[in-house]
Amino acid sequence: MATAASSLAPGPTPRDATPIDPAALQAFVRETLARVGLSAADAALVAEPLVLADTMGVFTHGTKLLRGYLRKLRAGGYRPAGQPRILREGPGWGIVDGDAALGQVGSAAAIRLAIAKARACGTAYIGLVNTGHIGAAGFWALEAARAGLLGMAMGNDVPSVAAPGSRTAVLGSNPLAWAAPLPDGDPIFLDIATSAVAGGKVYAAVQRGGAIPPGWLVGPDGLPTVDGSLYPQSAALAPMAGHKGYGIALLVELLSAVMAGGAAASQVGSWLFDPPEVPSRHNAAFVAIDIAAVAGPGYAARLRALVDEIHAADTAPGVERVLLPGEIEWRNRAAAVERGIQLPVDVRAALAEAAEITGVSLPVALENGRA
Repeated sequence: MATAASSLAPGPTPRDATPIDPAALQAFVRETLARVGLSAADAALVAEPLVLADTMGVFTHGTKLLRGYLRKLRAGGYRPAGQPRILREGPGWGIVDGDAALGQVGSAAAIRLAIAKARACGTAYIGLVNTGHIGAAGFWALEAARAGLLGMAMGNDVPSVAAPGSRTAVLGSNPLAWAAPLPDGDPIFLDIATSAVAGGKVYAAVQRGGAIPPGWLVGPDGLPTVDGSLYPQSAALAPMAGHKGYGIALLVELLSAVMAGGAAASQVGSWLFDPPEVPSRHNAAFVAIDIAAVAGPGYAARLRALVDEIHAADTAPGVERVLLPGEIEWRNRAAAVERGIQLPVDVRAALAEAAEITGVSLPVALENGRA
């Protein structure tokens, strides 16, 4: 996603004052996808994570992605009827071919396989090749956590991030996510881009006329720039935490592409900017650990003690308490479910385009969360 608190853009986001019912928004997404040939089941697989991201306030990886997906599906770059299949496997591992379907369809198949294999032998690794853009990686880690397992999800992308010392992009923003069940609460989860910021946040800031903070971009001379209009043609994202983010991104590339036999780095296409009839050849990797088998009966008590210690940490002035990864997003989601989602204006514009592409009517807005 990136979806965790650390991935959220700083500063206020301009939003329409009228909230949208998440259920109505999800129905709209399903219907638009059905219009371009997805089955009802696959349309639901895609709609759920897109709307979940919006409810959590992570608008760069929510329904704003829909219009791009629709164009790719309509042109054939992504296969509406694509069926993921297992290429090879062992007791605790497997490689899945996504069949150029939407990344959410391939990811759902891969994480389900990871969960099943982890339950059989404790841990599992699944590589996913030849898939579409996977959207918010954190959703797939959450799928494992909801099943009682610790989950990890990651994926590679078209190069958009500089390496320390480079003047051009070397690797993708290569998200890395993990989630762990919290027995008496929502799962702990983190979903981060391994770039200083997700590329979608640069696009969003430029579209909204906002400034690009220092440290987000590297210009064509290899030096930092705050000119967001240069990205991605003449500028690259900076790596998260310098060489540390670069090293983690390289690990994601290894697990997602090299290990699984998929397209790596410059072999991956842009789902946004390449011709819509061309597959993007994205790849992903998923890890699941069966907590009940590996951690034993003391897991819940040990985790609760750790969480309580973190929450009790001394805080800086103005800070109520230290939060776990994901707590901000779960709060946002609870508010959105109760009162509706206040979508940013650029997201509403993207949804209007999706409606034009498919002929599906936009969902009825809600006033204060009520029809």
